[in-house]
Amino acid sequence: MNKYRTHNCSELTEKEINQTVHLSGWLHRKRDHGNLLFIDLRDHYGMTQCVIENNNDFFPVLEKSRPESVLKVSGKVVKRSSESVNLELKTGKIEIAIETVEVLSNAKELPMPVFGDQVYPEDIRLKYRFLDLRRDEMHNNIILRSKVISFIRAEMLKLGFLEYQTPILTSSSPEGARDFLVPSRLNPGKFYALPQAPQQFKQLIMVSGFDKYFQIAPCFRDEDARADRSPGEFYQLDLEMSFVEQEDVFSVLEKLMINLFKKFSSKKIVNLKFPRIPFKEAIKKYGTDKPDLRNPLIIQDVTEIFLRDDVKFDIFKQLVKKGSIVRTIITKNTKDKPRSFFDNIDKWAKEQGASGLAYFTIEKNKQITGKGPVGKFFSEASLKEIMKNCNAEVGDSVFLACGKEKEINKILSLARDKIAKDLNIIDKNQFAFCWIVDYPMYEFDENSKKIIFSHNPFSMPQGNINDLNFEKPLEIKAFQYDIVCNGVELSSGAIRNHIPELMYKLFSVAGYSEKDVNEKFSGMINAFSYGAPPHGGIAPGIDRIVMLLADKENIREVTLFPMNQNAQDLMMRAPSEVSERQLKELSIKKDIKKN
Repeated sequence: MNKYRTHNCSELTEKEINQTVHLSGWLHRKRDHGNLLFIDLRDHYGMTQCVIENNNDFFPVLEKSRPESVLKVSGKVVKRSSESVNLELKTGKIEIAIETVEVLSNAKELPMPVFGDQVYPEDIRLKYRFLDLRRDEMHNNIILRSKVISFIRAEMLKLGFLEYQTPILTSSSPEGARDFLVPSRLNPGKFYALPQAPQQFKQLIMVSGFDKYFQIAPCFRDEDARADRSPGEFYQLDLEMSFVEQEDVFSVLEKLMINLFKKFSSKKIVNLKFPRIPFKEAIKKYGTDKPDLRNPLIIQDVTEIFLRDDVKFDIFKQLVKKGSIVRTIITKNTKDKPRSFFDNIDKWAKEQGASGLAYFTIEKNKQITGKGPVGKFFSEASLKEIMKNCNAEVGDSVFLACGKEKEINKILSLARDKIAKDLNIIDKNQFAFCWIVDYPMYEFDENSKKIIFSHNPFSMPQGNINDLNFEKPLEIKAFQYDIVCNGVELSSGAIRNHIPELMYKLFSVAGYSEKDVNEKFSGMINAFSYGAPPHGGIAPGIDRIVMLLADKENIREVTLFPMNQNAQDLMMRAPSEVSERQLKELSIKKDIKKN
C-alpha cells in the first residue's frame, strides 16, 4: 500500500502465508514468554498477533515499548499452531514472525488503559478522550454513528429530499432554550446567536420554493446536561416538506426509522405502523408524553373509590375532598413478592420527593381482602370495584399515589419504569415507537401566572381557523407531534402556521404584540406575507438515535468529543480565558464579581 503498510491489521488470512508484509498500528498489549515476545498490533480495522524471538536484534526495542506506542512491524505471515488459533479475530489463524520493527511514535505511561474493560471516572475519560476512543467499544460506537448518518443521507435522497445548509451565525430567538451568543466585531454592542435549531431557516426554504429539505444540522443550546442531552451542541436530522399534512410527515419518518433500525439492529420493531397516542391519553395512562411502550404497566384513576363510605383510608379521603386525585399502578401476579419488594418501592418514591406509594395485594380466602399496610382500609365491595375498574385479579398488587395531578403524573411515571425494571418485565430486545399527537397549543405557567405556548409557537392550530375560540385558549389543540422510542423522545415536530394574520393572533394570546412579532421574527413574518405554502417537518436527534442503536444509556458514549456535566471540554480546556486585546476588539468589558 505504502511504506507504512502493505495490509491493515484485519486483512491477513491463510492465503498470505509465507508472504512478507508491513503492518503499522498501536501496540495493544504484549505477552513475554521468555524466549518469545507476543504483541497484538491494532489499527482502525482490527488486530494482528505478531511474535519475535529473543535472539532478534529488535527484541529489546519491543521489550521497552510501552502500550499504545505506534509501531511499524515487518515480517513473514505464518500459520498459528492449532492450540493458539483465535477464531474471535479475523486474523486469528495466522501471526507475523517479526523481522524488523520501527518505532513511529513512543507512548508515555498511560493515565488509563486502552486494553481491557476497566471502568474509569468520567473526568479521566473526557480529559483523555483520544485514548478512550481507542477502546474497542467506544471506537465501534463512533463508527456506528458515521454509518448511521451516511445511511440517513442516502435514504433521504431516495425519499426525494435534497440537502441544504443553513447559517450558523444568526439572530437570537426569544423562544426555547438559552442561546449561545457571539459578539460582533464589526457591529459593536451587537451579538449573533448560534442556532438552537434551523427552525426559521428551514421554513424560509419552503417559502423559497424548495419542496423537500433535509440537513444533518448542528444545534446549539445553553442547557444543563442529562443522560440523553449534551450541554452545548448536538446534531439532528432536520427536515421540512411543503404542501403536506401531519400524516405525510409521519409516513416519511416511519419509513426512515424502520429501515434505519432494521439495518443497524437485530431487535424487533414492535409496531411497523407507529401508534398515534393523544397527549392527554399519554399523560393519563403513562404520566408522561415520553412513554416506554415496552412497559405493560398502565396508570389508572381510582379517585372515585375514595368517595365511598366503606373505604376508611382517611388520609387519602381528606386529600380527595380538597381536590387531590388518586391514581394506581396494578402489577400482575405479584402476591409472592417479599415485603421488601414493596417497601423498597415505597422508600424509593420518598427519595424522589413524593410522600411515598401506598400498596396492598389482593387476596382471597373466604372473601376478597387487601394484604399490606393499607389493605385493611378497603372493604370487599370497594376492592371488587377496584378489580372491575382496573382489570385487576386476585394475586395482583395495587400501588396508590394521591396528590395534585402534576405531582401524581411525575411520580407515577417514574414509578412505572422503576417497578417494571424491578419486575424485569421490559423486553430489552424490542424497539417500541409511537407518535404523541394533539398537543395543546397553550399551557398555563404556574410561575408567571400567564398563558404560554406549550410546544412550538410556529405551529398550526387544529380545526377551522375561522372558528377558533380564543376565549378558551387552553382548549385549542395544535398540529404538533413527538416521536418517541423506548421512552426516549427522538424529536418534536409540527405542521407550521404559514398565515401571518393567524400568527399575530396566536402570539397575542401569549402576550406578544404585533410589534413584538415583527421585531423578533421579522425574517419569517415578512416572508410569509409574500406567499407561503402549507408546510411541516420534524428533526430527530442523531445522538439519541445512535444511543438507542448502540444500546447505551448516556449520549456521551456515542459522541466523539463531548463536554462534561458542567459544559466543559476537559481535553481542550474550554471554555477558556481570552486576552484583553480580543475583548477590546469586540467592544466587551468584563464585569465579573469575585466571591
